[in-house]
Amino acid sequence: MATFHKAFIKTPTIISVILYVLTLNLSFKSVTWATTTAANLSDPCYNYTVLDEPWRATNNTYGLHSYYMCDQSVTWSGWYRLFINGLSAHIPDTCVVLYSCGTDIALSIRGGHPTVQDGVVTRDVCGYDGGYCCYFGSYPIKVKACPGNYYVYELISPALCNSAYCADVSSINTSSTAVTPATLSTANLSDPCYNYTVLDEPWRATNNTNDSVRRCEKSVIWSGWYRLFINGLSAHIPDTCVAYGSCGSNIALWIRGGHPTVQDGVVTRDVCGYDGGYCCYYGSYPIKVKACPGNYYVYELVRPTLCYLAYCADVSSINTSSTAVIPATLSTAVTNISATFPTVTPETSSAGINITLQEGCTGQTCLQNLFDQIENISSQVLSVNTVTNILTVAFNASEKILESLSTASPAELASHGNLVLKTSEKLISALVKPTDTSDSVNFTLPAVEGQVFMVGPKVTLDKIPRLDTTNSSVSIDLIGIAKYNTEGSAAVAFMSYVMMENLLKPDFFNTSNNTIKTMMSTVISATLPKTTNTTLTKPVNFTFRHIREFDPNGSLSCVYWNISEWIVDGCSVLKTNSSYTVCSCVHLSTFALIMQTSPPPESNLLLDLLNLVCVIVGLVFFSLALLTFALCQWSPGVNNVARINICISLLLAHLLLLLTEQFLSFIRRQRVLCAVIAGLLHFLFLSGFVWMFIEAVLLFICVKNLSQISSKKREVLSTGFLCVIGYVVALVVVCVSVGLVPEGYGSEHCWIKHDKGFIWSFLGPVCVILALNMILFIKIFITLNSTLKKLNAEVSQMKQSKVLVFKTLAQFVVLGCSWILGFFTNGSKELEIIFLILNSQQGTFIFLIYCVLNNEVRQQYRKFFRCLCCVKQH
Repeated sequence: MATFHKAFIKTPTIISVILYVLTLNLSFKSVTWATTTAANLSDPCYNYTVLDEPWRATNNTYGLHSYYMCDQSVTWSGWYRLFINGLSAHIPDTCVVLYSCGTDIALSIRGGHPTVQDGVVTRDVCGYDGGYCCYFGSYPIKVKACPGNYYVYELISPALCNSAYCADVSSINTSSTAVTPATLSTANLSDPCYNYTVLDEPWRATNNTNDSVRRCEKSVIWSGWYRLFINGLSAHIPDTCVAYGSCGSNIALWIRGGHPTVQDGVVTRDVCGYDGGYCCYYGSYPIKVKACPGNYYVYELVRPTLCYLAYCADVSSINTSSTAVIPATLSTAVTNISATFPTVTPETSSAGINITLQEGCTGQTCLQNLFDQIENISSQVLSVNTVTNILTVAFNASEKILESLSTASPAELASHGNLVLKTSEKLISALVKPTDTSDSVNFTLPAVEGQVFMVGPKVTLDKIPRLDTTNSSVSIDLIGIAKYNTEGSAAVAFMSYVMMENLLKPDFFNTSNNTIKTMMSTVISATLPKTTNTTLTKPVNFTFRHIREFDPNGSLSCVYWNISEWIVDGCSVLKTNSSYTVCSCVHLSTFALIMQTSPPPESNLLLDLLNLVCVIVGLVFFSLALLTFALCQWSPGVNNVARINICISLLLAHLLLLLTEQFLSFIRRQRVLCAVIAGLLHFLFLSGFVWMFIEAVLLFICVKNLSQISSKKREVLSTGFLCVIGYVVALVVVCVSVGLVPEGYGSEHCWIKHDKGFIWSFLGPVCVILALNMILFIKIFITLNSTLKKLNAEVSQMKQSKVLVFKTLAQFVVLGCSWILGFFTNGSKELEIIFLILNSQQGTFIFLIYCVLNNEVRQQYRKFFRCLCCVKQH
């Protein structure tokens, strides 16, 4: 009951805040020619930053993004060279139409490009307004022509927002490039030695010990393999201790165990950080390392375990004997690149695959062994049946292990969850197969649903594909991603895990505020398997169906899984309602929707006991009042119809509510039953308030006629008409509510949900009735006071009048006016106790006023008890 009263008195406030933060993520790469060792590094032709965002292309006239890019917010520093899909390009020197290059105002330069002999020149920057090519002027920039038929630019922030520098696709130069191995035409592009991302931030240098900024790479989204450069020269991660405070961070990360040789292939190395005393005091997740021909190394980097940790580049390891760029071979290499998808067909690749799990195996080692078996075959193309069979084995094993982890630590749960994610993602990637146009594969298992969508170079789709599961969906610009892959193909794998929250618990969402975290969606995973360039051209939108009751006062967060915790980096809520939430993320990973709510007030055992006692006492007196009204004889002028129906409605309502609270854990699981109970409670309480209003009207008429109180009055309204008003009004309100919001019944306490302000279907009529009853009560009191002054001062009449005054004052509770206190409790224990006692004892007040204090009824009581005593004596 106390829970219900709190739910009743709490006025819901729905605040919907949609915050969508667009961040411009420029992927900068440092490029150095094969002749760098002999070049003057002060020359911008050999010391520049790569600008290679696909959206800058002049043929991007509809925008690869759902918003306009703005180069005004970019921190420009030094010289830049433009690339589109790895091929050298330049800023247009002719007019560019509006809404090109991923922005509103596409910037070009006026005056043409210089020659090598011209050296560094200054050029005006222009923006087209639809009529005049240089309508929007901006700050001039410096330009230089370089040997090798390319240009570099000293860029600065434009004067206006929603303007950005363009890359002219008609200027694509295939006679020079950035990062391409000399042997690309014959190399296997799946080899990380030839398929890596350049990491060339100068602050990573081991000799950078005075940097005032402390970087934290825990928030970086790492994906794939990386190669380190310092000032355009190849470097590697240190394999000896690095001093505290180096490499632009507090803890400089190095690898333990030394670097491998080319013959060693891919090896795993522990990552360490120095604390000032012990070189490997700070441990982090291990990384993979590979030595490559040409005397350099590549690394598969992962997020460090702590903040203020960063990977280092050893300046003592600077390698001037090799670089990543040999432009002369690119023109032939690019034409020979073909799709990197395996050519094995599902029918042949599945043959002979045998994934087994040791009998009775319940430890995490068993799942690791299973994962190792899967990793050996997941590079093939497998049939759906093969994948689903192996997934079934994996999830069955996971369930057994989860049972054995009943007392597991958070670290153990997270580790097991990571293994399950890796296993399923590896398996679903095996469903990707070559296609010229488009193809899709989907499956549904008790533990997971999955869908794979593939596009090829001849795809005919013209819109973003949408992948759907039962409780979630994803919209991703796979066609745009495919365009920026050299083979013109791409694939997306989407999975929805039914029970993953048992491992990746919402409590892993670490926030500073003390809140209750609730998983509002299934855990989903989205990846781009067997896709060379996984750079997103647009933010990805996920739609989550709420799997639990939505609390409008809670705070929703779109989160993704980061090895050991849920974090929000790069994700935001686009829109939400009581049933669904749409999230937007700038990267792919494992995602979920978590709601934070304030913790409930601490349970007060004394208040709960008082609540139970008061309700039971109230039910007893409701029953006694009804027996009295039914068995006693009443004067013809007394109209008890409203009082009888108040007792019936509130007796049934309080009794149903009491039983529901006692069996709530069982009823809550029966959603239909819970909703039906909520609807019945809505009807019973509302009809009780309607009858209170009818009683107030009848009492007002009675007091108006107080001067003729002794005379016999005819019935003002018929009993049948009053019953129609008392029950039909409440029934109509409930029916309309069900029709408008059918899902509005069945909250966690089997009451009305607060979503969409639906609670006002109850609070609205109640507030109107309480206001009218208060007005009528005040008028009754004033009228009664005025009438008593006119009466003769006879003792008997005065005594009768005083009793009438007492009855009238007691009507404050009977008419439900005391329910108004509920709006003013505001956590006050004293007011809450008064509210609880008064409103649970309406039956007690009715029994006292209309039964105990009625002379005729008291006489019938005496007669009844005398008869009862006589029966006992005989």
